[in-house]
Amino acid sequence: MRSGLVEATFDVAELVGYRYRTDDYYEVGREKIREYARAVQDFHPAHWSEAAADELGYAGLVAPTTFISTAAMLANRRILETIMVGYDVFVQTDQVFEIYKPVLTGDRLVSDVELTSVRRIAGKDLLTITNTFTDRSGDVVQIMHTTVVGITGEDVDAGITDAIDRVIMHGMDAASRNATAPADGDGPLVTAPETGLQLSQFSRTRTPRTALRFDGIAVGDELPVRTARVTRGDLVNYAGVSGDANPIHWHDQVAALAGLPDVIAHGMLTMGLGAGFVTGWLGDPGAITRYGVRLSNYTVVEAAASGNVEFTGRIKSVDPETRTAVVVIVAKSAGRKIFGLATADVRLA
Repeated sequence: MRSGLVEATFDVAELVGYRYRTDDYYEVGREKIREYARAVQDFHPAHWSEAAADELGYAGLVAPTTFISTAAMLANRRILETIMVGYDVFVQTDQVFEIYKPVLTGDRLVSDVELTSVRRIAGKDLLTITNTFTDRSGDVVQIMHTTVVGITGEDVDAGITDAIDRVIMHGMDAASRNATAPADGDGPLVTAPETGLQLSQFSRTRTPRTALRFDGIAVGDELPVRTARVTRGDLVNYAGVSGDANPIHWHDQVAALAGLPDVIAHGMLTMGLGAGFVTGWLGDPGAITRYGVRLSNYTVVEAAASGNVEFTGRIKSVDPETRTAVVVIVAKSAGRKIFGLATADVRLA
């Protein structure tokens, strides 16, 4: 989300390939992992206890699957707020996490940011930003692809910009200036391997310690149903923990000006809940190697009532050679599917 005052004077498609590297690293904190785990209602012991993480073979607390989005929020502010100008609001539609290594307490991550795709569908721009996170050894930790729709003033109430400016948290512009290197657009970039997702040495040599063994699962098996309750307090908490300050998630007037029926839950919050649904079944939060979600609807959270999200899942396919499986996830709120397509690739013991 941004409050855009500058009209674009160029075709945004001309920016495809624009890239930069963040000037500073993001250090993963022990308490930040716990804060984020609480925000996405993920109470797996490995997110909270070093002893529990150690039992699974990790050298520190393990960050939840979607935790890396907090670092991406900082890294992407420059491209969203000073490069891709001319939009009043960005709405997330698709998200993919390619997981090479688990994120642990003490990791220092640097992000390469690139605008990798621009498509125009039904008169709107769909823009994909790719974050490649590397650690101190130069290894790729995670690659995150975020697709958003750029919404202009023609699609929302004319008063939304002023409304956002009145309620947005202080310090957003300063954070954007301080988080990234000078905007030369041609900084070094670490790209994903040409052959697709390649597991890190850690992931190749570590045997997953999942609650289920590969030999005990089959195509069609269903995961235990989980229902998550989301309140306005959860939305405010997630906004603060994640850095996603978009007022459509906590301010009635801005949500109405954006054409929404009420305040809605963050797409990334529902994705975090969905990832926890899968890792809770697995028993090992580092056993997911890819997580992708296409958002098709939203979870409405009224002031006087909570919003509920029901998660179901089933095993779509298995690969005996790699002892991996693909899980299809369905998320529904108020009878509507909020995930159009969601899958998790997992490794099992």
